[in-house]
Amino acid sequence: MSQIPVVIMCGGQGTRMGNTLTKKELIDIGGRPLLWHVMRIFSAYGHNRFILALGHQADQVRRYFLEYEAMTRDVTIQLADPASGNGQPTVTLGGEYEHPPWEVTLVDTGLDTERAARLAKVADYLGDGRFFVAYGEAVANINLSKLVQFHDQHGKLATITGIQFRSQYGRVEADESGQITEFVEKPVLPYWVNGGFMLFEMAVLNRICNENREDLDLERDILPQLAQQQQLMLYQHTGYWQSMKTLKDALTLKEAWQEKRPWQVW
Repeated sequence: MSQIPVVIMCGGQGTRMGNTLTKKELIDIGGRPLLWHVMRIFSAYGHNRFILALGHQADQVRRYFLEYEAMTRDVTIQLADPASGNGQPTVTLGGEYEHPPWEVTLVDTGLDTERAARLAKVADYLGDGRFFVAYGEAVANINLSKLVQFHDQHGKLATITGIQFRSQYGRVEADESGQITEFVEKPVLPYWVNGGFMLFEMAVLNRICNENREDLDLERDILPQLAQQQQLMLYQHTGYWQSMKTLKDALTLKEAWQEKRPWQVW
């Protein structure tokens, strides 16, 4: 499967995470930032060109990738190395790569820019073909090959991945007398929500760029338009999916990775 560029949204404030000083997408899950896990999912299916749409705490994301090689591989430092010609230190990286080579483009798309407008700001890096859009806070054991195949078969402009949540509470059914006839603990809710992992044709980006609005939002503006024009399809993912909105979610992800690694597709 040919590489498709992947735009990852990393610009939000993460206000529901409380007062953590670490950007949400960089919170450690099993020794790597959550953002790394998202990228590793796409990389497992041959998509290794990433465009990160930055906003709040962009400096943290930039620093992570600028220091990435030195912080993730073996490093040998020759101090006052005479071979350098002027006694400057030289650095040699060793060890094995954990993934195929990645191309990572970091783009400052503004602090309060809405998601569709962020896409317009990274348009120059997307070429002229289709592209993925993902959230830097959500992971899944999704089969991206099947998602692309589904997208090709329906021939519409856009595909989003739908997921279903479990209720936080048990469902109780009772008759008029109060006699309980059914009790189901935390049932799967009967509706689908957007779980990210979206695939768009270039016509969608052209529409966004033509509107040229800082407040143009993906979920409130563009996706409803596409649905109304019958150009939006739902890929139903029934496997594992989890996002990080709160510190409780972070703990859930940490425990899940420690116990089962449920989104590891590589």
